[in-house]
Amino acid sequence: MDFDIVIVGAGLVGASFAMALRGAGLKLALVEAQAPAAAADNWDSRIYAISPGSAAFLQSLGVWKRLDRERVCAVHEMHIHGDAADAQLRFSAYEAGVAELASIVESRGVQALLWQGLEHQHNLELICPERCVALELRDDAAELTLAGGRTLHARLVVAADGMHSWARQAAGIAAEVISYGQMGVVANFACARPHHDTAFQWFREDGVLAYLPLPGQRMSMVWSTPDAHAGELLSLPGDALCARVAKAGKDALGELELLSAATQFPLARLRAARLAAPRIALIGDAGHVLHPLAGQGVNLGFGDARDLARVLLQRELFRDLGEIRLLRRYERARAEDILALAWVTDGLQRLFAAPGGAAAKLRNAGLNLTNALPVLKNLLVRRALG
Repeated sequence: MDFDIVIVGAGLVGASFAMALRGAGLKLALVEAQAPAAAADNWDSRIYAISPGSAAFLQSLGVWKRLDRERVCAVHEMHIHGDAADAQLRFSAYEAGVAELASIVESRGVQALLWQGLEHQHNLELICPERCVALELRDDAAELTLAGGRTLHARLVVAADGMHSWARQAAGIAAEVISYGQMGVVANFACARPHHDTAFQWFREDGVLAYLPLPGQRMSMVWSTPDAHAGELLSLPGDALCARVAKAGKDALGELELLSAATQFPLARLRAARLAAPRIALIGDAGHVLHPLAGQGVNLGFGDARDLARVLLQRELFRDLGEIRLLRRYERARAEDILALAWVTDGLQRLFAAPGGAAAKLRNAGLNLTNALPVLKNLLVRRALG
């Protein structure tokens, strides 16, 4: 047997899973088509809100403490506004009794540190650049053929290759994909006013607009909006885009200055029929994709990596890592979190996208009611903390 585990995909989730098994006495291979981009001084347009639970996981890998603290911003408050002027919901780390609600980090920075760890991991063979072309799942092993002609044999294949997962499809695992007909438009801005470590979110007729605080007087915008409106935003000159984003955000941070060109990514919901089958397990976007309005997609993926590693490390009498009875422990461990977050994010997206006075009254009343119930607010915070 060449390897105990072959991981397909070395993004944040796949790389973190590999590092979580660095002292496990297992022989690993990680197949990745492209090495991460080199570090740059400009602000990365791909920003994540990392929950304290995910930060603790990254800390256990030795990654979190090595991040450049001047490029990390803690979120101490979150202000959510409905499409009625008086509809709002506020979360506070102080009121919840926690240090922060989340930390805003650049994808590129976390990826670079994970990659450095992989390059020095003794029980891992990093196969990059390379791509997979064939997968056979047999009773005794999985056989993975690479484009370069090499064949890998393993007890277990872990698919961490994203929403359009080649490994998931090659294993014959079905996935339901529903497009929201929206794009996520992202860009970074300098702000005239300080954000005071506060994240803002507005549910609007043209989508969901979020301001995520960056260090200093800077913020990262994510505007989840219908395709046509996204195209309009991307066509605007820089000054016009700044004015549009500032106005849509009620001038909460004053005048804006564009720091990085706006880009977009399509928004869809994905749910794989199962996270595990004999000889294969899915983690991250290969198994589930959520609407970004809750900012929990990457945290859900880190939860997958953490829990799958834990199940494999605590396998007890299971000698075969690809045994379906073992992998179902992982699937059961992740079921509640995935279902709860999928239900909440999809439900909120549909509720705030629904036209009509009745829907508007319901969603805005819901925000105000939740804001008036501290116990409920703290329960929501605890769930989001991971």
